[in-house]
Amino acid sequence: MTFWQSKLFGHYAVIFLLTGNLYSDQDDFDKIGKRKIRSFFIILKKERNWDEDMKCFSIDLDGTLLNSQHEISHENLSVLHELKKQGHEVILNTGRAFPDVIKIKAVEELQVPIFCVNGAVLYSDKRELMYEATIDEKTFKEIFAAVKALDVGILVYTNQGGFPSTLPPLHKLSWNEIEEMFRQFDYDSIFKLENVKIYKLIGLVNHDETEKIDRVKEALSERSDLSIASSFPNNIEITSSEAHKGKAILRYQKMKQLTFEEIYAFGDGGNDIAQFEIATTSVAMGNAPKEVKEKADFVTKTNDENGFAYAVKELLKAVSV
Repeated sequence: MTFWQSKLFGHYAVIFLLTGNLYSDQDDFDKIGKRKIRSFFIILKKERNWDEDMKCFSIDLDGTLLNSQHEISHENLSVLHELKKQGHEVILNTGRAFPDVIKIKAVEELQVPIFCVNGAVLYSDKRELMYEATIDEKTFKEIFAAVKALDVGILVYTNQGGFPSTLPPLHKLSWNEIEEMFRQFDYDSIFKLENVKIYKLIGLVNHDETEKIDRVKEALSERSDLSIASSFPNNIEITSSEAHKGKAILRYQKMKQLTFEEIYAFGDGGNDIAQFEIATTSVAMGNAPKEVKEKADFVTKTNDENGFAYAVKELLKAVSV
């Protein structure tokens, strides 16, 4: 599904994208059609003297920009620098918490915006906090009870860290060690922290128990105040409905008063479908599951084959590294 066909773009559509005001009537949007939107954009662009053909590249980290060793390859890094040099907007759009992003060595070299926790927390290229979408205590307790009742482990992402951990450090642990961590942690202690803000809950199960994730999705399916997605088959990521990788791109564009001629989104997980829906061009990694590939416009090579760099070169034919 492309940007112009997506239901989400229908909801946030032309006026939000170009002038910063919401335009949410799906029926009216459908009547306008792609051709008239393009014409409107061209006229507005001329009136406002928008000369630059700025493109936005919104890139997931784990399984996309990062290889299996959780590193950004030299080839991928070179393409990122070239895109910046050409004047395009490069955004890291990830489910990770901010501290887990900036600890990646290559990220230290990149002066780019970082969207964390599936769009719940936005940082500028100067590492300044721009936006937060939080879950209130009442909603948290309702979600926690529903997930816990289904025998699913829970990670809690906050402005003061992840409890009992964030996801990346768990890759080095056995499932028995992870289960023991869940059993020992006192979740009530989270709200004893001063000025704590809840960004996200992750439900996590062993890889042979993914049916529990389906049960959690079913249990929370009526919650319109939540965004629900999975970055891996054995997890479920629960955030405020305002935390959404696609909404984050549009929100950033409005806050910075930018106009993107094209939006390219790259990802491998279920939480990347949200940014695929608002992209002019969406690219799934070769290592992505089938349901993610089916939502993308193109499928590139895997994250261990520099799939991001390969896709950019193929799509633009203008990036020289």
